[in-house]
Amino acid sequence: MAGIGFEIRKLLKKESYFGLIQAYTYAGIIGAGPWILSILGVQAIGFLSLAIVVPTFLITQFQVSVTHMIAASLILTGILQLAFTRYISDRLFEKRDDTVLPNFIGALFAVMVAAGAIGLAAAVFLFDGLGVVYRLLMLSGFIILSMIWIATIFLSGMKQYKQILWLFLVGYSISVLAAVVLRQFGLEGLLLGFVLGQFVLLTGMMVFTLRTYPSNRFIEFDFIKPGRMYLSLMGVGFLYNFGVWIDKYMFWYTAGAGQQIIGPLNASLIYDLPIFLAYLSIIPGMAVFLVRMETDFVEYYDKFYDAVREGGSLEQIEQLRDEMVHTIRQGIFEIVKIQTIAVLVTFVAAPALLRLLGASQLYQSLLYIDVVSASTQVVLLGLLNVFFYLDKRRIVLLLTGIFVLLNIGLTALSLHWGPAYYGYGFALAVLITVLTGMAFLDRKLQTLEYETFMLQRG
Repeated sequence: MAGIGFEIRKLLKKESYFGLIQAYTYAGIIGAGPWILSILGVQAIGFLSLAIVVPTFLITQFQVSVTHMIAASLILTGILQLAFTRYISDRLFEKRDDTVLPNFIGALFAVMVAAGAIGLAAAVFLFDGLGVVYRLLMLSGFIILSMIWIATIFLSGMKQYKQILWLFLVGYSISVLAAVVLRQFGLEGLLLGFVLGQFVLLTGMMVFTLRTYPSNRFIEFDFIKPGRMYLSLMGVGFLYNFGVWIDKYMFWYTAGAGQQIIGPLNASLIYDLPIFLAYLSIIPGMAVFLVRMETDFVEYYDKFYDAVREGGSLEQIEQLRDEMVHTIRQGIFEIVKIQTIAVLVTFVAAPALLRLLGASQLYQSLLYIDVVSASTQVVLLGLLNVFFYLDKRRIVLLLTGIFVLLNIGLTALSLHWGPAYYGYGFALAVLITVLTGMAFLDRKLQTLEYETFMLQRG
C-alpha cells in the first residue's frame, strides 16, 4: 500500500527546488485539505446564498447548525476513532486482512445506532418547536457526519490520504452545488444540499473501502469484544476532540459572549470568525509535519526497531536512536519555524483580510492570538504523533487530559476577565500542554533503549 511517504520521497528524490516545493505543497494539501475544504465549503454556501436567501439570518442559522453538527459528531466519535484504527492496524499486522471490511462495516453500524439514538433524543426534546423537516435534516446530517469521521480516520490510518482528499473535494463540491440549487427553499434547502453532499462523500468512502479490502463476510463486531480496543486510545480520542471544542461551547453558552441563533443552538459572533480564519493558517505547518514525520522520522524509526528486532550491535542501535531523536527535534523545530512565518504573514495580512470579508477590524487582536493558538496546535499534533509511534499511550492520555482541564479553566478565566482576554485561555492551554509534552518526550528519548529492552512484556 503506497502511502503519502512514498509519494513525498519520490518528489524529494528529484533533488531540485521545484521537487521540494512540489513535496511540501502536496503534503500541505493532503494534510490540511479535508479540514480546509469543510470550512470553505460551509462558508461558500453562505456566500453564494446571500442574494437569494432572505432574511440573511437564515444563512447564519444554517452555518451554526452545521458547526454544531460537526462539533458534536467529532466529540461523539472521538471515543472510537483512534481505538478502532489501532484495532485494524493490529489485525493487518497479524496478516488478517479479511477482518478489516466486516469490522469497518460493524463500526459504522455501531456509530449509526449511537448517533441515531442521541440525535433522535435531541431532535425530540431539545429542538421541540422547530419544523419537522429541519429536525429530520439535522438528525440525518449528524448521523452521516459521525460515520464520515470514522471512515476518515480509518482511511487516514491506512494512509489513503490522496483518496480522502479527492472524496472530500467531490463531497463538498456537491454540497455547495446542491445547496445553491436548493437555496430558494431557505434554511431547509441549504441544509438538504449540505446533507446530500455529505451522503455522497460517505458513500464514496464506503465504496473505496469495499473495493480495497475485500472479504467474504459483510459485518462483524469483533472490535467491541473485551481487550480488543485500548481504553487509553478511547480516552485520548474523546479528550482531544472535547478539548478542541470545549472553549467554543463555553463562548457559545456564556451570557454576553454567545447568542441564541436557532432552537438550543448558540454561537459567538465575537469568537467564532477569528478562530475559523486562524485554522486556515495551519497549511504550512501541516505540510512540514507530514514531510518530516512520514519520510525522515519513519525511516529512522523503522531502522531503529529493525536493528532491535534483528539483533543489531549496541553501537548501531545507539547511532540509529540518535538519528531518530535528531529527526524528531528537527521536525518539531521546523514546524515551529514555518508556523512562526505563517503567524507573521497573518499579522500583516489580517487588516486586509478582515476588510475583504466585510468584518470589523475589532476582530484583529483576537485573530492574532487565535493564529498563534492554531499554530501551536500543529506542534501539539506533531508531539502526539511521535508518542503514538513510540506507543506511549498513557502519556498522550495524560497530555490530552491536561489540555482539557487547562482549556476549561483558562477559558473560564478569560471569559470572567472580559473581551481583552478572549482567546488567551485556549492559547495558553495549548502552549502549556506542548511544553509539558516536550518535557515528557525529552525524558522518554533519553531512556528509549532501556525501555525498549527492559520494559517489554514477556
